[in-house]
Amino acid sequence: MKSIIRISFLMLLLAFCSPLKAPSHAQEPNKTFEDDVLNNLAGDWMLSRKMHGQNSQSTVHAEWVLNHQFLFIHMKERSNPSQYEARVYIGYDSTSKNYVVHWIDMFGGRVSETLGHGTREGNSIRLEFNYPDGLFHNTLTWHPETKTWTTLLEQKDQQGKWSLFAEENLRRS
Repeated sequence: MKSIIRISFLMLLLAFCSPLKAPSHAQEPNKTFEDDVLNNLAGDWMLSRKMHGQNSQSTVHAEWVLNHQFLFIHMKERSNPSQYEARVYIGYDSTSKNYVVHWIDMFGGRVSETLGHGTREGNSIRLEFNYPDGLFHNTLTWHPETKTWTTLLEQKDQQGKWSLFAEENLRRS
């Protein structure tokens, strides 16, 4: 019995004393995330939004953070008091070959999405969120000829039908 306890203790000790190995999903610590489309979003922007027949304006600031692993986006609607504010982090999972998105906004934890996923096709990145009341797509498109962005926000209802939620245009401020 004592030998079984000793062997178990030694195995446990070896497990804790072994050098730690980074998880397989971790990226190299000195390698930055480079994306020729998202790089164009870094900077300051004016966002014009049309949502449910109403128009609004927001300021947007985007910058690379956390060792250039995430593009951080801060958007705030310009009315006083502001009707909408969000902080968004967009990164990339090199294993699954998907964009990852952490979307946190002023509506709190229930509708803030901790992790959305996305794919890129040409100059467009389509992000998908699985909200409590259904799927939501946010497609960001870079227009190099005008150096502007458009976003198309669509939601899927309980019957499986997609509808327009909002359209946005971003121009340098």
